[in-house]
Amino acid sequence: MACPDEELIDPIRGQRLVFRRTAQETHGALVEVEAFYQPTSVASPAHLHPHQEEYFEVLSGSMTIRVNDQENIYHAGQTFGIPAGTAHAMWNGSEAETHLRWQTWPALHTEAFFEIMWGLAQEGKTNKAGVPNLLQLAVILENALEPLIESSFESLVSPPIPCLQPLLIDTMERIFKAAKRPFAV
Repeated sequence: MACPDEELIDPIRGQRLVFRRTAQETHGALVEVEAFYQPTSVASPAHLHPHQEEYFEVLSGSMTIRVNDQENIYHAGQTFGIPAGTAHAMWNGSEAETHLRWQTWPALHTEAFFEIMWGLAQEGKTNKAGVPNLLQLAVILENALEPLIESSFESLVSPPIPCLQPLLIDTMERIFKAAKRPFAV
């Protein structure tokens, strides 16, 4: 469970998150973090959140966002939102660090997802875009991150293909359950 001011560091991407408002504090309404992106960061995989909206405020620097194949650059003082179910990717394409305020509505299991993914990165178990291998992703799916399954799994398919996601998720879950073998994360 995340705590206010808890910091997560991804040494592979050089990305840092600081929890400001937790799901517990907001009774599940939202999670708010401050995110720090290193200069010329790698784009996140294109992904979507079927049941969550995201809101961002650029506090310093600039952020490039691709939404439905259209790119926009947001600068300090600007805000933007990503509606639920909207495919997007983001990165800092500038030569300076970017600092964002980032809210995810509703919270669902966002905190646990961040803690798992940043933990894997700290252990060197993600690629340069922050994505773990397929087996580790299956472990994440098996560990009850149900509301985030599509938003984490679809990063394997870029751009996201929503109609295929349920089939891919179901297939991965069946393979994992058929193995009946615990995998260490």
